[in-house]
Amino acid sequence: MKYTLITGASSGIGLCYAEQFAAKGENIIVVSNQEERNEEVAADLKQRFGVEAVALYADLSKADSAEQIYAWCKEHDLEVSTLVSNAGILQFGLFLHTKPTMADFITNLHCITPAKLCRLFGEDMCARGEGRILIMSSMTAWTPYITISYYAATKAYLKSFAQSLWYEFRAHNVTVTTVYPGAVDTPLYNLKEKPRKWLRRLGLMMSAERLAKCGIRALERRRRAVIPGLFSKIAVFACWLLPAHTILPILKIPAVKRLLAKL
Repeated sequence: MKYTLITGASSGIGLCYAEQFAAKGENIIVVSNQEERNEEVAADLKQRFGVEAVALYADLSKADSAEQIYAWCKEHDLEVSTLVSNAGILQFGLFLHTKPTMADFITNLHCITPAKLCRLFGEDMCARGEGRILIMSSMTAWTPYITISYYAATKAYLKSFAQSLWYEFRAHNVTVTTVYPGAVDTPLYNLKEKPRKWLRRLGLMMSAERLAKCGIRALERRRRAVIPGLFSKIAVFACWLLPAHTILPILKIPAVKRLLAKL
């Protein structure tokens, strides 16, 4: 039986992907490090959409998590026809204020685990001559970003990695789509409802539901990449156009200095 495997599917964007794929009649493998929540989401998907849904606990920040996920799917005879690499973390703070262990944590979560999942499941897809991979990057992949140095750098890795896969896998009828969103209204942003509402109205923040819809539509159309939302497109173009050092004058503004000192 074919399944869509979604990492980080217990909440936020991943949950929206799970719901929208299930609404299309696709069976779902719910993967995240929230074991109890995984079970709840799987049960809800079964009840609401009448699909098969199974829960799999995995700490995706561990270097061997991809091998464990792949082995589990093989053991339970679950064919992954669509892989959605979505799990991620956004941490604000100056580089010297972050713990050294964050390097391992976020690199494994954003780079090592997705790369291994694509390698393991991608080989099966290429052998079958069909399959789909969706990778969540970010508009921050286009230029260095202060206060989120780990995040932006790892998302840039995904940008290059996914483009390489697209060229290699297309000969095997396996599509690879990369999504580059801007700010998304999820628990990653510790904001109250009122400012979130205004940010959505102004187009500076996108709902997770709308983002998932854009990602799935691009995947179904076999697009190599998609940048959802007008603001994100403008921001990506500006990042591509302007050299990174143009941010230096902004860092000299006293108010910005005070803000950064608190991070």
